[in-house]
Amino acid sequence: MRSTTLSWAIVAWMTDAVNAGFGLTTKSNAYSVDTDGGLVFDVSRTNGDITSLLYNGVQYQGTSKMSAINSGLGTSTVTAETINGYIKITVVAKSLPLTQYFVAKPDDPTIYMATYITGEITPGELRWLARLRRSAVPTGWHGDVANLDGCTAFEGKDTFKCPNGQTRCKMYTSDRFIDDQVHGVTGKNVGVWMIMPGVAYETSASGPFMRDINSQSGDDQELYWYMNSGHVRTEPWRFGLMGPYAMRFTTGAKPSSALDTSFFEGLSITGYVPSSKRGSISGKATGVSSSYQTVLHWYNSAAQYWTVASSDGSYTSPLMKPGTYTMKLYRGEFPVAQDSVAISANARATKNIASTESAPSVIWRIGDFDGQPFELRNGDKIERMHPSDVRMAAWGGSYTVGKSTAKDFPMALFSKQGGTVAVSFNADAKQAASDSVVLRVGTTLSFKGGRPSVKIGTWTGKDPGAPKLIDSRGVTRGAYRGYGEVYTWQVPKGTLREGTNTLTLGVSGSGDAAFLSANYVVDAVELQGPSGADSPR
Repeated sequence: MRSTTLSWAIVAWMTDAVNAGFGLTTKSNAYSVDTDGGLVFDVSRTNGDITSLLYNGVQYQGTSKMSAINSGLGTSTVTAETINGYIKITVVAKSLPLTQYFVAKPDDPTIYMATYITGEITPGELRWLARLRRSAVPTGWHGDVANLDGCTAFEGKDTFKCPNGQTRCKMYTSDRFIDDQVHGVTGKNVGVWMIMPGVAYETSASGPFMRDINSQSGDDQELYWYMNSGHVRTEPWRFGLMGPYAMRFTTGAKPSSALDTSFFEGLSITGYVPSSKRGSISGKATGVSSSYQTVLHWYNSAAQYWTVASSDGSYTSPLMKPGTYTMKLYRGEFPVAQDSVAISANARATKNIASTESAPSVIWRIGDFDGQPFELRNGDKIERMHPSDVRMAAWGGSYTVGKSTAKDFPMALFSKQGGTVAVSFNADAKQAASDSVVLRVGTTLSFKGGRPSVKIGTWTGKDPGAPKLIDSRGVTRGAYRGYGEVYTWQVPKGTLREGTNTLTLGVSGSGDAAFLSANYVVDAVELQGPSGADSPR
């Protein structure tokens, strides 16, 4: 009898294995989805957490905390159904103005998602967070920049110092939204990837150059997609549908960002706008040197979009929701023109845009007005480490026009760390006698009201006043992009002397100690006036 019972059990197991395929199973505590593509995932029927991520027979879901929006939605209404051959799970949070969607399609190891909000989400951010078994996917995004092993928090609870003097922070895994269509974590024969295709960012905030957390390697391997946060945010939140976006499992290879999500149109996803109800704009952007990326950006209170023009300036926007948009043109990340455009459903508008930037005569220039500090000292490192990191060069110092290079000028100045920068330069007789000399300092980000203080000889420039406050740590968490202020001072005639002069550039503002004192990130510095031997060519 025992042998017969065992035989029937084996037959039943084999039958289930043969019949296993794409489908939805209701368990006592979860909905289980078999994608028939190697991925089986479970969604809690109580709160919408993902509680199991089984891929090719290996469990990737962490054990202590589940994968969810933020750190979990709490008690929710969770329903599941099959529509048009797709599985759709809907999670309506009871204590937050949020609905989360999980969608699966046959033979595809991907969890397609969308997040619909009607108000701000406590605690002031909105993110998808997958908590994965680190032993299975040990490698985070951008290598070890957020690997916390053996490191101790020294600034807030998110920035760490390691025994070798290197620094770690999950913010150091971030990339510009315009570049960040795919990021992920990997292990032996596996990769788990976030994919933000098409217009996934349209309801996020702060434009194409916004950056946010992508991963962190602690007890779990954390994989993120941040839709909104207060991390150097420059716009109010937008409300509506975030996505569609996706989390895909592969055997290791990074997937394409060209992910088709058009099937969402038939799934009754609140806030989803199909291609047929969108419009676009095309044209030509001119006046930006081919040495720089030509970026176009459209935005209003409901949506945002961007694209990069081709080498001849031709561009076509993504498909956009109908409405009137501010249209900006950037040289790199530096704004050089602005217009507006109306977008209608199922129509293509046409508009050319040209740089309106003036081109005054310049005595000398340090760096490039491109909205980025990368060519300056430590600019090549600041996205991935703290300013105090042992790999950083010294801050402050001196610079000699005509002899020094951009790499000799610090990409940030701090009121209580590193000191000022002394810029030594020569002026000829014509320049010294000129009454049209203007000092121009471009910054990309300010902290604690930090702004330039300037002095040439006995002349001290007027304090321009504190810029608009961004209530977030910036450069210490790898950020360089904020509102982007440009300051100018008319230098009185007679200030320059024929021969050697010195500009002392410092910081007005106080703040806390060291690198958390008032500071700003430098874009470029130039002295405008009659051209001479050190003028840029």
